[in-house]
Amino acid sequence: MAGSLISQSEQVFIVHGVENDFRSDGRSSIDYRPMELETDVVSHASGSARLRLANTDILVGVKTEIDVPKPETPGLGKIEFFVDCSANATPEFEGRGGEQLANTISSTMQRAYYSPQAFNLKQLCIFEGKQCWKLYVDILILECGGNLCDAVSLAVKAALFNTRLPCVKAALMDGGNIDLQLSDDPYDSKQLDIGTAPLLVTLCKIGTKCVVDPSAEEERCSVISLVVGVTGNPNFYQTDDNVIPDIKCKCSTISMNGPGSLSPKTLKSAIEQGITAANCLDNALGDALLREKDEISYLKKHSYGFLK
Repeated sequence: MAGSLISQSEQVFIVHGVENDFRSDGRSSIDYRPMELETDVVSHASGSARLRLANTDILVGVKTEIDVPKPETPGLGKIEFFVDCSANATPEFEGRGGEQLANTISSTMQRAYYSPQAFNLKQLCIFEGKQCWKLYVDILILECGGNLCDAVSLAVKAALFNTRLPCVKAALMDGGNIDLQLSDDPYDSKQLDIGTAPLLVTLCKIGTKCVVDPSAEEERCSVISLVVGVTGNPNFYQTDDNVIPDIKCKCSTISMNGPGSLSPKTLKSAIEQGITAANCLDNALGDALLREKDEISYLKKHSYGFLK
């Protein structure tokens, strides 16, 4: 996927290392590479985030507009994903080389977020059957170093956490028309509830075992990969005073890529491994976002001058 060429001896070395639960970079089969996350990096977007996972670099921007809900779901808002693969990310993306990969990632994210158990689209409804918010999630792949789906889902969830929707007052006028009044105060806005938003976990089958967060070289040694979408835990994005008991993470989507196959036993084990990895990722992401939110609130509280 990332355009990395390796020799036959390197493939044997990687496969044997995975069999012994000791990968070429020293990780075990369930370990992720180091990540760096920034939010609010695009000034003209309603929300944004940039995530770097080893050599994979993802930039996400969220834009909002008011739209008409679908007739079959009058009480739900809309969310759409657009993926752009930069030609500088890898030589394979030159021309229209990254178009198929972009369509695959966007469709996987669309299925994961439109699952009834995942992202709550009711919070995007303004006036049932008349007006709703529509979120455009633009995803730019700046650099490709393997494991794109996981990195994209993490960056998208962080960008949605950073997204602010202006407060809207809606009134039904004569003739069935809607009169909307949007607040022009940047601080008069609401934050999205992204606690149950799903994360994607990619598991590559190398030899007889599955590993998470495959590098570009490991993806070359895999004959099939499994992408598991797992719903999030709202408790990771709230304070201790608002803990919801008995939260269980569930699969929102499953897809397989590659010419290989998985036995039922291996498939079940891989899904359980994906749910465990997603739960750990979600916990770490929630801690990082809440910590950054507290730091920003502290700076705003202690700002001085007439421009505060």
